[in-house]
Amino acid sequence: MLTCIEHETSPNPLASVIWMHGLGADGSDFAGIVPQLNLRHCPPIRFVFPNAPSMPVTVNNGYVMPAWYDIYGSNLTQKQDATGITRSAQAICELIEQEVKRGIPYENIALAGFSQGCAMALHTGLLFPKELAGIIALSGYLPLADQFKSQRQLTNQHTPIFLAHGIYDPVVVPERGEESRKLLVELGYQVHWKTYPMEHSVHPQELIDIAEFFNQIFRKIAS
Repeated sequence: MLTCIEHETSPNPLASVIWMHGLGADGSDFAGIVPQLNLRHCPPIRFVFPNAPSMPVTVNNGYVMPAWYDIYGSNLTQKQDATGITRSAQAICELIEQEVKRGIPYENIALAGFSQGCAMALHTGLLFPKELAGIIALSGYLPLADQFKSQRQLTNQHTPIFLAHGIYDPVVVPERGEESRKLLVELGYQVHWKTYPMEHSVHPQELIDIAEFFNQIFRKIAS
């Protein structure tokens, strides 16, 4: 089981968000944004920020760092670490199952992620066999897109997806996000697409939009 940082907005949570960090970061990277989110229309939420295992990363000259999977080059999609992506997806699925055991129904669990974490949120969520509340995908892309049509699970065909990207992003270029958006829209997914005047980071307006997305997908629980 992955080690995690947790934050509950109130006691006795009724929903969970499992949020994956980017390459070289850890679970603390996004834990600090929870107090910045306006979640007053949401039920109590447990935010779970897992720590990726450390591994050598080829694009960084084999330097060992926290990573969900190996990256072989700056193109990101030309050659991909399918084994590493699958292994991390299984670990994230274990976290989902842990939340269910703690009393949170699948349909009240959302996945979120930034950069590599975004890739894992999309890959894990859209291949997951139970319906989830939503997916928040920031500054990343859908990995293994050439296999997606044959592997996807229709249980999350109508799961809302918040897909966001910086228009000046030099790390995951905007084209990667656009390609993922186009594929998902063509396949009939509910994609809420947002772009922001930023590089590979998080924009203040993006936090407002993420909070509104949480309010929308979790509002039914609070009513």
